[in-house]
Amino acid sequence: MIVITGGAGFIGSNLVKHFNDAGVQDILIVDHLKNSAKMENLRGLKFLDYQDKTRFLSRIEQGGKGIGATDGIFHVGACSDTMESDGSYMLETNYEYSKILLHHCLERGIPFHYSSSASVYGNGEKGFREEPACEHPLNVYAYSKFLFDNYVRRLKPPVGSQVVGLRYFNVFGPQENHKGRMASIVWQLYHQLKKDGVARLFAGTDGYGDGEQQRDFIYVKDLINVHLYFWQNPQKSGVFNCGTGAAHPFNDVARALIARLGVGRIEYVPFPASLIGKYQSFTEADLTQLRASGCDVRFTPLAAAIAEYCDCLEQTAGYFR
Repeated sequence: MIVITGGAGFIGSNLVKHFNDAGVQDILIVDHLKNSAKMENLRGLKFLDYQDKTRFLSRIEQGGKGIGATDGIFHVGACSDTMESDGSYMLETNYEYSKILLHHCLERGIPFHYSSSASVYGNGEKGFREEPACEHPLNVYAYSKFLFDNYVRRLKPPVGSQVVGLRYFNVFGPQENHKGRMASIVWQLYHQLKKDGVARLFAGTDGYGDGEQQRDFIYVKDLINVHLYFWQNPQKSGVFNCGTGAAHPFNDVARALIARLGVGRIEYVPFPASLIGKYQSFTEADLTQLRASGCDVRFTPLAAAIAEYCDCLEQTAGYFR
C-alpha cells in the first residue's frame, strides 16, 4: 500500500491520479477536510481508504497499528499558506508531524518522499542551490520547510531507506481550485480574465518593471514525474530542487492565457505594502544536483503547459473529470 498525505489536495490528488492511471488503487489517502471543497478533488479517484491526518498520526505513534503494510509514504500534506502568522501551528503541522512520519519510515525501511519549498531561498540573492549559503526563509512557512530539510540533512548516512525531499518552485495545474488566495498565478489570472477580461499583475518592484517579476513555473504533471523518478530509483536520496531551471516573467503567463482565450488585457496594480520584504521577485531552480542524480525529466514549455491547463479549466473547471 502507498500512503499519500495531503491526498485530497493539489499535489497529492495528482499523485493519486498518476498511480490510478498505472493501475494502482491500493492507496491510503490522509488529509483533513476542514475545507470541504477539497472533496471535489477526490471524485473519480480510486483508493483503498481515507483517514483524517489526526487519526493517522495517532496510529503512526502506536507503531502503525491499523494502517497495514506500507510500500512508501508520499508526505505532501502541509499548511502551505505563506501568509499564516501562527508559528506554533505551522511548526506543529509542517515540522513535528514530518519528523514523526520520517522516523516511522526509517525504523521500518519504508521509502519517504516529502514536499519542501523554494521559499527557503528567500529573496534568492545568494542563488538557488541546495546548500545553506543560499537559504534565508522570509516567513514562518518557509522556515518550517527549511527546518525540516536541515533535520533530514543531519541524518547520518546510510539511513537505511530512501528519503527524498523536493523543493517545489511555482507549481500550477489541475486540482488546485480549493487553494483560493494560495492558488497559482495561472489559476488566478484565468479567473480574472473570465470575470472581466483583465489580468492584474503587480507594478514594478525590486528593480523589476511592471509584471516583470520572474518565477520558475513548473507544471504539476512534470513535478509528479520527478517524484516518480525517485520512486523508481529507491537507492537515490537527498533534498533536490524541483523546478524547470528557467524563470519567466508574470507577463508571459498573462500573455499565454490571453492568447489561448483569445481575449483580455493586462493591468498593473500597486505592489502591496504588506508584501514588502516578504516577496520573491525572482526564482530559478538550480538543477545541478537533480541532474546529477540521474533524473532526466523534461519539462513542458510554459506556453504549452498553460494552454493545456487552460483547456482543462474551460472543459472541466480545472478538475480531472
